[in-house]
Amino acid sequence: MQDFRDRTFLRRHMRDTLRFYDGRVIDPAGGFRQNYFDDGRTFDDAHKHLVSSCRLVINYCLDERLLDTPHAREYWQHGLAFVRDVHWQADRQGYLWAIGADGKDQTNRCYGLAFVVLMYAMVLERGEPGAESDLYTAWSIMEDRFWQPDAALYADESSADWRHLSDYRGQNCNMHACEAAIFAFEATRDRRFLERAFELAQTIAVNQAGKAGGLIWEHFKPDLSLDWDYNRDDPANLYRPWGFQPGHQTEWAKLLLLLYRQQPEPWLRERAVELFDRAVAVAWDDEHGGLFYGFDPDGNICDDTKYFWVQAESFAAAAMLGSVTGDDGYWHWYTRLWEYCWTHFVDHEHGAWYRILSADNRKLTDRKSLAGAKCDYHNLGACAIALEYV
Repeated sequence: MQDFRDRTFLRRHMRDTLRFYDGRVIDPAGGFRQNYFDDGRTFDDAHKHLVSSCRLVINYCLDERLLDTPHAREYWQHGLAFVRDVHWQADRQGYLWAIGADGKDQTNRCYGLAFVVLMYAMVLERGEPGAESDLYTAWSIMEDRFWQPDAALYADESSADWRHLSDYRGQNCNMHACEAAIFAFEATRDRRFLERAFELAQTIAVNQAGKAGGLIWEHFKPDLSLDWDYNRDDPANLYRPWGFQPGHQTEWAKLLLLLYRQQPEPWLRERAVELFDRAVAVAWDDEHGGLFYGFDPDGNICDDTKYFWVQAESFAAAAMLGSVTGDDGYWHWYTRLWEYCWTHFVDHEHGAWYRILSADNRKLTDRKSLAGAKCDYHNLGACAIALEYV
């Protein structure tokens, strides 16, 4: 086993992960190739998803900032151009959700805009010309089209022409909007972003969580009552799974501590501690290791698969909690999660991480990365967070 708190190890692992994509991620037709088999072969190169397009830009911004890789700037600028020139549609003031051989998905989703804002915050910090204007443009669209002032959260989805706003409300897009607002504040020092991030944290991690016994439920109705049945038959849904998501409890813990770093209000730390502690207490697999994907309102596991991002977000949160609270128990969780990931999720032959495993840690697919689903953004970001706290 490695010393997972060693900064040299963390940087080396980030570089090894990115090496899986190097040399094959650039699509000469535009943007990034987003679909990979375990051995690095690509498939369906024409399929480009807004979330992955943005996340891959962010990956290479981290690469330039933390690892100083010579080609990193060239890579993220290549991906940024595709978001600006292809995903962005000036005529309807929206971003294409997905592009493929079978056409284009023009559905407007707050989730996608959140990653556009986050991406522009990252490239603004890298000195990209025009990034500040693009960030504020994307933010204005998100505010004008999705913000619900009475509810103090964002709606999720609108039709391509912006005429029909879905009644669905959920925490996932709001979680990523909070994340985007934090990074936008760090890039611009404009307090409107920090204020919005605090408002979202209060709405989701306090008010809405208070309706679910202190944990964060995924789905709401327009009146903000909890929708306990939404996707009950689809607990593994990519963006809207049923059940309590351990990974989202720990991801919110991470975001609350990022806010705590900016403005150390006690409730932020208290809520982060409770969300993390309760998530791992229910979801940790004592037999095979790792965190399960979901559990039901009675605390029974409803999806026993293991997802890469759940483990990564959780070790990032554990590192932050260990540093902020001074409780070595969180460093134990950090090491325990890392040992599990190192043993089962890291592909030591080809590089990068596997996406999904069974309860007993068998690979369930030979597809390592998928457009909209995985590009190693979560684990790279978790390593970046860990570097600040180890």
